[in-house]
Amino acid sequence: MVEAQAISPVAERCARGRGLNAFRLRPVSAPCVRAVLSIAGSDSGGGAGIQADLKAFARCGVHGMTAITAITAQNTVGVERVEAVRPEMIVAQVRAVASDIGVDAVKIGMLGTAATVDAVVEALDLLGDAPVVVDPVMVSESGAVLLDDEAREALIDRLLPLATVATPNIPEARALTGLDEEASQRQLARAVVGLGPECAVVTGGHSEELVDVFCVGDEVGPPIHGERYPEGAAHGSGCTHSASLAAMLALGRNPYRAAERAREITSAAVGHGLRGIGSGPGPVDVFGPTRRRFGDTESTPRLD
Repeated sequence: MVEAQAISPVAERCARGRGLNAFRLRPVSAPCVRAVLSIAGSDSGGGAGIQADLKAFARCGVHGMTAITAITAQNTVGVERVEAVRPEMIVAQVRAVASDIGVDAVKIGMLGTAATVDAVVEALDLLGDAPVVVDPVMVSESGAVLLDDEAREALIDRLLPLATVATPNIPEARALTGLDEEASQRQLARAVVGLGPECAVVTGGHSEELVDVFCVGDEVGPPIHGERYPEGAAHGSGCTHSASLAAMLALGRNPYRAAERAREITSAAVGHGLRGIGSGPGPVDVFGPTRRRFGDTESTPRLD
């Protein structure tokens, strides 16, 4: 597959002089930063949701923006409460960043309700041809339901057909397609594409092989492998994967190459996961810097 050359709305604005003030300190020949929007829920514990997305965007070298769909009261142990953001406010957040900054790619995460799905579908009309990554978040790591039945139907009928890439894990792919446990990842990936997105990546964290399976049309690509880190921490790994994939699309990679790089980044983030944070499953760490722990300096490997 040939890599697509994405055209950045931000770069277009700079070329027209729209962004001269914002980029006054840059050399004239310097490329403009790509801007990626997360439409997702907020995790007060900082491990998943928009908090994980913003960290992944920073890790990938793009400017991150958010349109919050829901506020959750949660920590590493579980989700205690969820409050949906009004649909009008969701659309207003997207309109505000699109009209001023521009959007080079979109990641969509937790939606919760059918009204939220409809608001996001309306908001996508404001974003032109920006590639859209849909991460169909249904259940939190602690088991809390984050997408009701009506919202799941709305997501299938109205949102997935607008997606460039859908990124369900294996249980989510089964829930979306209705296929049972006998279905392989390849079959699940083809079935997800049959629901409307241009491409699908069925992630393999719930499988023995731990491979991601990419599908476009009827074509299934080579399995996407990643390192295994059984001693790592995985809270926020799905959010990190889909956000990294969206960032890679904004940077001009084609969907398969973007999925490869997203798996790489996410695997490393799990390996560097912060198991000592909180009493439950710790969050991933996309940066993996040298950290001071318990008074000692411990060096962790660089991600590149």
